[in-house]
Amino acid sequence: MAEAAPDEVVEIVLERGNHEDPDYLGLGFNIRGGVDIPFVENDSGIFVTKIREDGAAYLDGRLREGDKILEINGFSLDRVTHNEAVQHFVNAGETVTLKVIQGAEDAILQRRESEGVSPQNSDSYLNEDPSGTGNGSGGTLTLIVGSLFLAGILATGAFLYSRRR
Repeated sequence: MAEAAPDEVVEIVLERGNHEDPDYLGLGFNIRGGVDIPFVENDSGIFVTKIREDGAAYLDGRLREGDKILEINGFSLDRVTHNEAVQHFVNAGETVTLKVIQGAEDAILQRRESEGVSPQNSDSYLNEDPSGTGNGSGGTLTLIVGSLFLAGILATGAFLYSRRR
């Protein structure tokens, strides 16, 4: 299968429930990101962080870890919170059409590296979910190199987010 050029938008259509277990209703992948908990520094996009074996995305074969999801069923995921993105997936219906940039996470990190931005000289690099759940539960490990200023901003954001609930 040919790899998409960097920044090329690819459309992927998945059928919910395309899984060995007929009771399984998921699409077979986890996401991270959103304006409230960015996965990649300075990019609030929604990224695929895990493809589950035998799920619809795995069986289709085109969606990969590190892909950035731009739209779901025509709805833009630009500037949405993580929970808003999750709700769009939950309510997406049986047939789900995604517009993605394949390999976006790697492309962003490589671009930053070529511009001299790296984990050693950046306040934060990636925000990861060590639990692998992709829904923010299980604790979010934020890699912070240096600045307590960024930690203060993150704490303020978490406080404001919790007050919205």
